[in-house]
Amino acid sequence: MPAPEPDGYEAAGELLKALSAPLRIRIVTELAEGERCVHELVETLGAPQPLVSQHLRVLRGAGVVRGSRRGREIAYALIDEHVAHIVADAVSHVREG
Repeated sequence: MPAPEPDGYEAAGELLKALSAPLRIRIVTELAEGERCVHELVETLGAPQPLVSQHLRVLRGAGVVRGSRRGREIAYALIDEHVAHIVADAVSHVREG
């Protein structure tokens, strides 16, 4: 078993891998505005519910989002605003070119 990488590059790589799908970038952008339930994300993004849920699972597994019960639904929010800044900077950078 390899020793953990003390400089954080491996963890940063895993974070960027979790953000690598365009729909996940759009989800993070939406959640930067505030917490949302799946049905709100489905409506805003125009993506099917199973696909949005699948991408939320990836983001949750990567420690990017957390879910909390809101009645019968789960409201998702970003765990750390740093991720919103990373995504916003990446989108801004691409739009500049």
